[in-house]
Amino acid sequence: MKSWDHWLTSPWRRSVVAAGAGALPLVTFPAPSLWWCAPVALVPWVLLARGAVSGRRALYDGWCGGFGFVLGVHHWLLPNLHVFTFVIAALLGALWAPWGWLVRRFLGGPPSPGRVGAALLVLPSGWLAVELVRSWQALGGPWGMLGASQWQVAPALRLASVGGVWLLSFLLVAVNVAVAALVVVVRARGASAVTGGHVPAATGPVTAAGSRVPATTGPMAVTGNQESATTGSQAPATTGPVALTGGRAPAVAGLVAVAGLLATAAATSLAWVWAPRPEVGERVAVAVVQPGIVEGADSGDRRFEREERLTRELAGRGVELIVWGESSVGFDLNERPDLAARIAALSRETGAEILVNVDARRFDRAGIHKSSVLVGPQGLTGDRYDKMRLVPFGEYVPARSLLGWATSVGEAAGEDRERGTRQVVMDVGGGPRIGPMVCFESAFPDMSRSLARDGAQVLVAQSATSTFQRSWAPEQHASLAALRAAETGRPMVHATLTGVSAVHGPDGERVGARLGTAASATGVYEVPLADGVTPYVRYGAWPVWVALLVLAGLGLTEGLRRVRPRRDRPAPRAPLARTARGWRARPGR
Repeated sequence: MKSWDHWLTSPWRRSVVAAGAGALPLVTFPAPSLWWCAPVALVPWVLLARGAVSGRRALYDGWCGGFGFVLGVHHWLLPNLHVFTFVIAALLGALWAPWGWLVRRFLGGPPSPGRVGAALLVLPSGWLAVELVRSWQALGGPWGMLGASQWQVAPALRLASVGGVWLLSFLLVAVNVAVAALVVVVRARGASAVTGGHVPAATGPVTAAGSRVPATTGPMAVTGNQESATTGSQAPATTGPVALTGGRAPAVAGLVAVAGLLATAAATSLAWVWAPRPEVGERVAVAVVQPGIVEGADSGDRRFEREERLTRELAGRGVELIVWGESSVGFDLNERPDLAARIAALSRETGAEILVNVDARRFDRAGIHKSSVLVGPQGLTGDRYDKMRLVPFGEYVPARSLLGWATSVGEAAGEDRERGTRQVVMDVGGGPRIGPMVCFESAFPDMSRSLARDGAQVLVAQSATSTFQRSWAPEQHASLAALRAAETGRPMVHATLTGVSAVHGPDGERVGARLGTAASATGVYEVPLADGVTPYVRYGAWPVWVALLVLAGLGLTEGLRRVRPRRDRPAPRAPLARTARGWRARPGR
């Protein structure tokens, strides 16, 4: 352990280790989907930050770990954005710098019950604050939220119906903190056994401000010896400071950490028993058309022809809604009535209305829009939704006057898409009411919640991830449908051009077989409709508000501690000097 600590004294080596520790949660997301690693994936990062020699170093540990986390969950952007991916990771990684400081503030030094208990509340709250900030669409949106790693775990999906993905992230971080605290307790007790009850100097206590108390060879002001400095009593020499809260503190702190784990398990059990389950009623047949990879100069026309052919195969199968993927039509259907007529003919043949996605300049507005358009047997129904939240750099370049150079180093958007202004719920003739979203809008839990509140019976996401076809991105994107369905108690259809297409029921469970990235096919799904309102739809992201209140309370407490009147503060101890008769206050002070 000493050799490892010595190796980490190099700032560069420590930064590399922090980035690697921050990237560990990557394996909990698809495609690896090692969801069972999530409760301990943050432990190495937490242990590293708590051992920082100063508050400044803890800030760097948080920043470097955040860099690794962002780079890990967005690594599939590297072939397209190249070096700019590292710039994005460095900028967003800075959001975790204060979190690293908080880790050291509450877990650094000898463990005490109070600080471990506070850490179980403050550190998950700090993590949620980071996820809240980076969920802002201009900063890339909420891709890779820690709770999203639990998309295939039934108890976690039930928790999502109570507090959304936010509650899952909070509890996962709390479990990681509890495990890290237990590791600290075990190490502290082991060190105490070796040193005869004293904590080694390397693990000296941390003050309220987060700075480490230096090791000493005896003065009671540091060791916590209760003998008065004026009595002349010799302060016992030790190899390091004694834990400020006594010898039993590590054991009690361990019990607090175990209590945190038990509380998380209890919350999950209560959610499983208490959380209302969607009341499933009738089922509707929904079909997904996935044309697959189409390359070449005339790929748009050939894709449309393939979509036509696949859609005709659905005739006579009793489907009520057919969904095409994102950018499935490359022309505004008002300017191309011939294409609209061909889609209407398909609707008559299959007996189902068809939701297509148009990626083109609108005939009545300036700029390029991505729009979900519903087509029935008689042609355009008039229902249209324009995508509101665009992919930074993929569909627009933020502050193009400053960051326009990104188009020269990667495949950033050459022209900005235009945004829609409102969400839309569409009435399918003879079928369910649907709430469309486009591409990575399915990563935003507030959008699906809003559609459910507005009466959508089926959530639909039209996507295209062909740019990242051979990466983990298609799997990660498809997994989000499970969370959005569980949060809202509404089934969700995730339809793509090139895979992965999937359907999930109102509990988040998978319905039917997925269409993978190698498929050029259709899928017909018996989608269960559900009634009722989940706690998340009713109350929204309440875990975020709880987290913000916790952080506000922490800030208020720390502020009052610093500005309280001087008369309320304990008198400073007189400096000590060694004399022939023992330790005495220095004369003249």
